[in-house]
Amino acid sequence: MTPAQKVFPAQKVDEFCVDVLTKAGLSPDWSAIVAESLLCAEMRGILSHGVVRLESYIQRVEAGVMKIQSPITTEMDAQAVALLNANNTFGQIAGHTAMSLAIEKAKQYGTGVVAVKNSNHFGVAAYYAMMALQANMVGCVFTNSSPAMAVYGTKTPLIGTNPIAIAIPAGDHFPIVLDMSTSVVARGKIRYAALTGHSIPLGWARDIDGKPTANAQVALKGSLEPVGGVKGSALSLIIDIVCGILTNTVLTGGVKNITDVSGPAKTGHFFAALDISRFIDMKLFKSNVDQVITNIKSLPAVDGGQIFMPGEIEFHLSKKRMEEGIPLEEVVVRSLNAVAARYGVSPLISFI
Repeated sequence: MTPAQKVFPAQKVDEFCVDVLTKAGLSPDWSAIVAESLLCAEMRGILSHGVVRLESYIQRVEAGVMKIQSPITTEMDAQAVALLNANNTFGQIAGHTAMSLAIEKAKQYGTGVVAVKNSNHFGVAAYYAMMALQANMVGCVFTNSSPAMAVYGTKTPLIGTNPIAIAIPAGDHFPIVLDMSTSVVARGKIRYAALTGHSIPLGWARDIDGKPTANAQVALKGSLEPVGGVKGSALSLIIDIVCGILTNTVLTGGVKNITDVSGPAKTGHFFAALDISRFIDMKLFKSNVDQVITNIKSLPAVDGGQIFMPGEIEFHLSKKRMEEGIPLEEVVVRSLNAVAARYGVSPLISFI
């Protein structure tokens, strides 16, 4: 922990977020879902998608470009597939509703696929993919996002960092949880670095002229680097087409940034759940996944280091933060206290 951080019990941070969201006009049940998503990010160390986002969400509501409490409606529901309209409310509510429906459909049909149109930023993608784990299913999640990367070979940002998350159950080991953006890092990490006054490593982003930069503020005006070069660029484009065009929400490049209050975000999401038991006995599947994990961990490690599976570090960190608390930067606490003051909510502990 740095001098610019304080540690808060996870329950206290959760209750604070629920209180703010409820006072702002979101129902208690929906407030709990949004807060749980924010806490999931904090617990797993994805600070860019944690409570730092709360004020931005509230600002969008206050600016009238996001609805605080709008019903999720069904535009199409046919056996294993469905299309939901978020009607410009919180992405977390749309995401939770859609993945819950995908899981229910998978119980009936073996697989469930639910897309969402007219949504907003939904936080950390793994939150929804991991919902499927509770039902012994594989969960898969895509979302598009505002322009942050230039299509490979161009300079102007057009495609988003467009995350993908896949969660796979295991037996005695932690589940395997892939949660990645199609850029080298999520733009939220660069925004967080800019907010807290830190530089970024070269290789994360380029300036407006297409040159590598370590300045987070400059990077936000330029373009993020796609993971794997042309491959990451192409993957981002595919996700954008599935989330934006398949849902008839917006063309590539049309999603608005979370800090852009000029209009609705027009974000699209894609959720899928797969019932493993339709293919293989569940115990055998988990045993085999465990064996694969054990085999990988038994391989010689580079420089004698420890081998981690996708998501494993985050599971360990979640356990630690549940026991020891969540460290928050001073600038983040001040942001939270500012929005709390507007809604008559008691602030988190102030920095001295």
